[in-house]
Amino acid sequence: MPVPIPRQRTIPAVESGQAQAASACGGSAEDSLTDASAQAPRTPDTAGNTTDKVEHHPAHTNLTLLLIEDDPAGSPIVPDMLDQAGKPIRVRTARNLTEAERLLTDDVHCILLDLALSAPGRSDSDDELAVLRHVLELAPRHAVLALTASGDAERGAEAVRVGAQDYLFRDELDGRLLSRAIRYAVERKRSESAERRLAEGKLRAQENRRLERGLLPTPLLEGSSLRFAARYRPGRSRALLGGDFYDVVRTPDGTVHAMIGDVCGHGPDEAALGVELRIAWRALTLAGLCGDQLLGTLQQVLEHERADDEIFATLCTVDIAPDGRRAGLCLAGHPSPLLAGPGRPARLLPYDNNGPALGLLPGARWPRMQVELGAEWSLMLYTDGLIEGRVGEGGERLGQEGMTEMVRRQFAEGLRGERLLQAAVNEVRDLNGGELTDDVAVLLLDRVP
Repeated sequence: MPVPIPRQRTIPAVESGQAQAASACGGSAEDSLTDASAQAPRTPDTAGNTTDKVEHHPAHTNLTLLLIEDDPAGSPIVPDMLDQAGKPIRVRTARNLTEAERLLTDDVHCILLDLALSAPGRSDSDDELAVLRHVLELAPRHAVLALTASGDAERGAEAVRVGAQDYLFRDELDGRLLSRAIRYAVERKRSESAERRLAEGKLRAQENRRLERGLLPTPLLEGSSLRFAARYRPGRSRALLGGDFYDVVRTPDGTVHAMIGDVCGHGPDEAALGVELRIAWRALTLAGLCGDQLLGTLQQVLEHERADDEIFATLCTVDIAPDGRRAGLCLAGHPSPLLAGPGRPARLLPYDNNGPALGLLPGARWPRMQVELGAEWSLMLYTDGLIEGRVGEGGERLGQEGMTEMVRRQFAEGLRGERLLQAAVNEVRDLNGGELTDDVAVLLLDRVP
């Protein structure tokens, strides 16, 4: 990897290996630079005046060129150049790719590469563009101009096909032509990068939609009087959905089954595993499994599908009786749901019998707890992203108690359904001082007689 060089630091010729070239142009080795403005004893400034001693102000230069040529001191092929604003284009020179790697800092905009240079570890007979391929691997974000002999246009055209932005003939270079070629190459590289980012963004959006359909499905609640609402907010560090997932289905006997889960980690593998677990849960639930038997089967699915033995998933499942007044609750390392209702404060359901997360303990068991819901209620299932946000500038987290108090207040203000979830997620984000680092998934089931 290139050695970082501070942006405001000028690079002496002795450091870049060009002391002789600098001295030959009239400056001392200590004061000379590999910039084009330092290779002449008198250099025009931005006002058109000349000075006997060049002062170097990198912040005043728009473009920097890195010349990679085997004998730049013996054949000064790069003339003085000005950019479009009339400012001198800086030039750094390297005799070989080792020097080039050291001088290739972030403030270099374009590389001028002599195709006659030999690539390390290869002979010319192996690949005549080996040095170009090596530079493209070394500097994938930089514009590259290929330099070749005037009778070798075919080689120059092949260099463009390989990845260079343009090619130039060595004996036809002049300041105006080279300045224009550098600006063109830089803008073309920027355009190519923008197009690539746009294409990558479209692919991410398509993948995001596919994952969203898998992680956040349409609930199967036909025939149920329960109302459903859900919210999902990705963490700020990711463009794609993470490993949070949920589902709700109603079986033929009238029981409504709901679950929410979270695969540890963030990325396409975790999201894909979340999709697999959700689909498996729906299929097993519709097949009549619930409680410990269902979670044990899901653990087998996770163990067979996960990419690493360290990956696990937390899960919360509830099965609500057809009359809507009671439910069974199973927790696999997951936060307990919150229950609210008119005339009673919001509270967390019991979690004393919380079993381990899926994938941690072979042969684990997950007890099913019976809970009373009442005639009218709101049941909120959520992932830990909702409770792990910070409160203010300190390190204190919201936690389950803070979330319960927040929902209790919002419920007392008359918020229900979508409005309650939206207010809860927005307030958690505001308390955190911005977007949350973890994904947040929340679903709400309401029963109104």
